[in-house]
Amino acid sequence: MAEGAQLKQRTAEAFDRYVAASEGRMQQEIREGPFLFIDALPADRRTEAYAQLAERQILVNQANGKEDGRPVKIPDGLIHDWIGVLYIPKASLTQTLEIVQDYSNYQEFYKPEIRRSKILQQEGETFKVFLQLYKKSLVTVVINANFDVSFRRLGTDRVVSDAYSTRLAEVENAGQENEREMPVDDGHGYLWRIINYWRFEERDGGVYVQLESIGLSRGVPAIIGWLVNPLLESIPRGTITSLLGATRRAVVRRRPAAQSSTMP
Repeated sequence: MAEGAQLKQRTAEAFDRYVAASEGRMQQEIREGPFLFIDALPADRRTEAYAQLAERQILVNQANGKEDGRPVKIPDGLIHDWIGVLYIPKASLTQTLEIVQDYSNYQEFYKPEIRRSKILQQEGETFKVFLQLYKKSLVTVVINANFDVSFRRLGTDRVVSDAYSTRLAEVENAGQENEREMPVDDGHGYLWRIINYWRFEERDGGVYVQLESIGLSRGVPAIIGWLVNPLLESIPRGTITSLLGATRRAVVRRRPAAQSSTMP
């Protein structure tokens, strides 16, 4: 995947259809439930899942959006749609949101995945933010990313948030004197679009945090798909796990000392 790849209009349009279908499902879940994806599991598996969360495990599943009951085909592109959930014991919704909305410190909370961060604009709980994303696997990828983020409160114990990428530009020679941005929607096609959907629920003496991330990258030739596709699936799964785990650590670290000392 080292050669260049330009985002085609038909690929972008297919991604938009996938997102529209997925957001229709999400809106129904927020209105009618299940608010957390584990609540849709069979009773025995749901009980097991909550026990795993209480033991500080992070549960991650792959999601598959459908349009009119059928999978959405993405010509010349790949969809990465993963959903994860964790539990932060002895935390409040307010404490959790203080971390998640503290974009200026994301480079500390979420390093090394986020190398730079700043708030460009804020009006209430609506933000425009800049993040420099970093991922090292077979290759090192650095992306300058702008997001529009909004939070919506659902009563006193639930909040949802959507973060839409508005600009993604790969960075060549990051950190060097000859660092430069590659053209938007051009570059190597490692990440053309990404949207993060957060849900927060305070109950059971803590806060449940769910993150669903939908990304779009270039397609992989069929002849090497058997080799590359497992890697492309493992990277977003690992990123979801890393982001959720870092959120919990940041909430715990910032919690008042007396409260943190009683954490089991």
